[in-house]
Amino acid sequence: MTVVTRFAPSPTGYLHIGGARTALFNWLFARHHGGTFLLRVEDTDQARSTPDAVQKIYEGLQWLGLNWDGDAISQFARRDRHAEVAHALLEAGHAYRCYASPEELTEMRALAKAEGRPLGYDGRWRDRDLSEAPASIAPVIRLRAPQDGETVIDDQVQGTVTVRNDQLDDMILLRADGTPTYMLAVVVDDHDMGVTHVIRGDDHLTNAFRQAQIFKLMDWDIPVFAHIPLIHGPDSAKLSKRHGALGVEAYRDMGMLAEAMRNYLLRLGWGHGDEEIISDSDAVQWFDLADVGKSPARFDMAKLTNLNGHYIREADDDRLTQLVVDGLMDDEGPALASTRIDRVQKGISSLKQRAKTLCELIDSARFFVLDRPLPIDDKARQVLSGDDASAYLRTLSAAFADIVEWTPDVLEARAKELAEDAGVKVGKLLQPLRAALTGSTASPSLFEVMCILGREETLGRVEDALG
Repeated sequence: MTVVTRFAPSPTGYLHIGGARTALFNWLFARHHGGTFLLRVEDTDQARSTPDAVQKIYEGLQWLGLNWDGDAISQFARRDRHAEVAHALLEAGHAYRCYASPEELTEMRALAKAEGRPLGYDGRWRDRDLSEAPASIAPVIRLRAPQDGETVIDDQVQGTVTVRNDQLDDMILLRADGTPTYMLAVVVDDHDMGVTHVIRGDDHLTNAFRQAQIFKLMDWDIPVFAHIPLIHGPDSAKLSKRHGALGVEAYRDMGMLAEAMRNYLLRLGWGHGDEEIISDSDAVQWFDLADVGKSPARFDMAKLTNLNGHYIREADDDRLTQLVVDGLMDDEGPALASTRIDRVQKGISSLKQRAKTLCELIDSARFFVLDRPLPIDDKARQVLSGDDASAYLRTLSAAFADIVEWTPDVLEARAKELAEDAGVKVGKLLQPLRAALTGSTASPSLFEVMCILGREETLGRVEDALG
């Protein structure tokens, strides 16, 4: 059997963090088994589904690196096929037309609530003679669900789950206007797409019982179900925007790398021993539904940020340089001159050691590309206004101007000599120099920065600070 999984989001908003994890688990399971990962956009709610939301789902999956096989499928475009199956069930006696009016349904629910019974449909048109059908009511088509026995789901995560059939009412398959319901459309699409494993959030577990009934009545193979626990916030409440439940594009804009997001989402509810840092190749090799936990995972923004810092330190310098340059160009506007891009390239190896997000990395690299005179932040301005700052800068500028071999070792040795002559620690001597060259009080090795900037730019920035 070839494994076929699917991710089936509703395009009524962004691709949220829970949906992204569901997509990842489906993608990994398919890749682990050498199978197929499909994308189906469940856009039957045309009033809420928008082209922009569909595009955001595509972009979110592509940024995460979860590329699907074949073309994405629109559920709305298959509505005629869904109706065809509903009528097939009708003709086989597994469904029936229901003429209950909205007023009747309201009264039915009110009575059931008053009597403490389930609020489902009471089956009043299940076996009724259609000669009694009111001409003023357009009927819906309902499933003639089994009333005796049980429906059993052998779930790969939740275990064996059972519900009595008398707890499930005769659900609507086709509305009065002929449009299919979600429950019907999902089953038909999963069958026609050849889906073998349905991996989704456990908020769909109750849907599985109803969907399994349609599969059985159509004499179709029931896919393997795996309902994964939802993600909670640090306070154990269902994850919401206040916890960080944003669209994946928001995490991208925060400066997260796609590989860090994949690793973090993988560890939300799945584990392989004590492994925390898991490469894509290992994830594909190791992933199995048996290792998905039954308890909700907790989203931790600090943990994600720290993990992202690891991946930034491990990332290829050329790739990071391009990402930083792209970010700087977005901020600064015009294209950067090649000499300034070269400075970022030379400094990226040191800069990435301190950064936890791409945004931090971009900010820390900005001083390499800014025009003179450099903007000075408040802390650096305070350093430059110190009693001895100007004197130290003049001493350093004069000494460095005479250096022929402009290398970190030579520059450092000269600075130490000057500090010794002045009777101060070298760090104190260099504080105003760092502020003058970077506009801040933090940077990589100052002598490395000087070499990347070059003699002319270094001395020019010192002159600006003195001026």
